[in-house]
Amino acid sequence: MKKRVVITGAGVISPVGNNVLDFISNIKGCVNGVGEISAFDNSLYKTKLAAEVKNFDPKDFNIEGSRKKDRFLQFAIAAAKEACKNSAYVVNEENEFKTGVVVGSGIGGIISIEEEHKKYLNKGPKRVSSHFIPKSIINMAAGHVSIELGTRGVCISDVSACATGTDCIGHAYRLIKDGYQDAVFAGGCEASICELAISGFESMTALSFSDDINRASIPFDKERNGFVMGEGSAILLLESLDSALKRDANIICEIVGYGQTSDAYHITAPNPDCKGVVKSMQDSINEAEIDISEIDYINAHGTSTALNDEVETNAIKKLFEEHSKNLAVSSTKSMTGHMLGAAGSAEALICAYALRDGFIPSTINYKHKDENCDLDYVVEGTRYEKIEYAMSNSLGFGGHNSTIVLKKYNK
Repeated sequence: MKKRVVITGAGVISPVGNNVLDFISNIKGCVNGVGEISAFDNSLYKTKLAAEVKNFDPKDFNIEGSRKKDRFLQFAIAAAKEACKNSAYVVNEENEFKTGVVVGSGIGGIISIEEEHKKYLNKGPKRVSSHFIPKSIINMAAGHVSIELGTRGVCISDVSACATGTDCIGHAYRLIKDGYQDAVFAGGCEASICELAISGFESMTALSFSDDINRASIPFDKERNGFVMGEGSAILLLESLDSALKRDANIICEIVGYGQTSDAYHITAPNPDCKGVVKSMQDSINEAEIDISEIDYINAHGTSTALNDEVETNAIKKLFEEHSKNLAVSSTKSMTGHMLGAAGSAEALICAYALRDGFIPSTINYKHKDENCDLDYVVEGTRYEKIEYAMSNSLGFGGHNSTIVLKKYNK
């Protein structure tokens, strides 16, 4: 018998808040997390803006040995500790092997890679840190969370570029639904606002070169010209309903469906036939055992790039047909920037609280309608209304399409 899966805890480090309370408050308040890059001197770059995490000090989160941990790892540990704390979940000898971690990153420790490579070039191989490899490899995100929380069940890092956070949640959902784990800390983390990463994305012409913080991350807007790099981490505690009820947990919402497909088309561009995105959404709805008309809100991938926003819009229209006219769709990347491997889990967290609190987040800074993007993108500000089902899409370089469906929890 398949198990019901619920979310009982959440933690976040983001450009618009370093805890769930502030994060959700700022999402409701349409706060723009985009600003001038402060991480390095970007005078030689066309890219002037990013959505950086503000006022983050690992000491505030009691992260030991932070100098031995890349920034992306620090973010993951901080978010996971908050998720554990606000879920009131206690890992002990009775449940340690039934509690897992699925936390990934799109890029991993690129800041450490950049730093250590500079040491290598300037001072030679003997000056490269012995902590370099464990600071930079992606699986250390799950490893550190497991060590910090004491979990001894599944411990793995899914990697699917910008779909990573969603796939980690989907993987965790299936592990619990099929009975392999009772609880899983799941999500993504990313810290790639550095010279090397910005250079790479800039060379691809993937980033917005706008110097106006209110006209840089503008999903679905006719003048969109690239995404704004974000960073951070969002970790959710997924738990079987039986486990949650047994310990009288505070249930935020339920996860009821997951879909995952590949475009098999191009290493960066989405397939214009949008069949992969349609199938991912359809599969998640099929697993949820609902009709397409029951979806109230879609948190779109919505990166603010010309191709992505149009393809995703067309996919929604193809699948939902007439119901697409009644759907609320928004991209919270307009506030957070694109958190890459952490984007999907941050957006799932937003959907979870949207279901619990009865709100639909806005796509901020939208001004100019694109005739090819003609859905209801919630551009007037936060809407306060009850929703029963929310969908979150993530589309990653390499052709990864991932979708989850979340449901307002009803006993």
